[in-house]
Amino acid sequence: MEGLLEQLSSLEDRYRELSLKVIDPSVIADESAYRLAIRDFKQLEPIVEQVKRYREWSVALEEARKDQSSEDPELREMAADEVGRLTEAMAALTRDLQEALVPDDPSDGRDCVIEVRAGTGGDEAALWAGDLFRMYQRFAEDKGWKVAMVGAHAGTAGGFKEVVARISGEGVFGYLKYESGTHRVQRVPATESQGRIHTSAATVAILPEAEAVDFELNTKDIRKDTFRASGAGGQHVNKTESAVRLTHLPTGVVVECQDGRSQHQNYDQALQVMRTRLWEAADRERRATEAAERKSQVGTGDRSGKIRTYNYPQGRVTDHRIGLTLHALERILAGDLGEVIQALRTVERTERLKQAGLSVEN
Repeated sequence: MEGLLEQLSSLEDRYRELSLKVIDPSVIADESAYRLAIRDFKQLEPIVEQVKRYREWSVALEEARKDQSSEDPELREMAADEVGRLTEAMAALTRDLQEALVPDDPSDGRDCVIEVRAGTGGDEAALWAGDLFRMYQRFAEDKGWKVAMVGAHAGTAGGFKEVVARISGEGVFGYLKYESGTHRVQRVPATESQGRIHTSAATVAILPEAEAVDFELNTKDIRKDTFRASGAGGQHVNKTESAVRLTHLPTGVVVECQDGRSQHQNYDQALQVMRTRLWEAADRERRATEAAERKSQVGTGDRSGKIRTYNYPQGRVTDHRIGLTLHALERILAGDLGEVIQALRTVERTERLKQAGLSVEN
């Protein structure tokens, strides 16, 4: 208990520091610093509220125990009931605080870059990539998140060969990180005349968005090329070289952006995605090591393995990492990913608690 109180005091000190930081004019003037400070402040706020309640209940419990020694029989009886109630409530609250102090993935509160690419299956794979991307768009809309297109290459029969977007909102990466991997679909393609079921795949990459303070990107290492955007967008898009292609010369990483209304917008978007990709590559080893240490089944960000199968004939979705099968394919593809993601979050949380030496009660 003493160790817990020390941790809680340290957390309160950090919260007070952040409460001053988020109103500091010098921090507010620095967009990146302010964004990081407000994110950390919001993450700590609900925990600090629990700490406040814990301290209030501790005082009340001490007073109730003193009242148990009263000469008034009625007061002693009331105090005994209060001690029992507060003891039970504080045990549950202590458990909640212990769990809250188990460190989450430090990237969980970040925005993210989502990249969906058609895999095996030709035109059907591109159509499937389009279905997946729309699923994430709808999920983001339901969560009140903002989706900003970065760039896309359409498939010849529809869908996307590749589509990249930024998703911003509260705790975006913490929800979507489980989606990285290969998503397999089993269905009769629209192009299939014999009614045969085909298996196709698309890969999804969810990258935690890097802040300028995370990764220093030297613009001297970047070659910038401009070209005319293709696709929808009106005459302005097609007549001006507003699209931007950035190449990071040391690594060969290439980012294209053509969705913005101006070359300046596209450059800023492409630069952000470039920073994110480079930072994520450098950070991937840390995340993989951490996952291996706790023998995690989920949340590793590995895109090489098959993580989920969507079976149209049976209306079934199966997540292979945790053995979850739901007969709710239409609902899930319509953006209702809540049940799937919550199951994955629960598994990861359980593993983190075990790693910290805490048992889990369902």
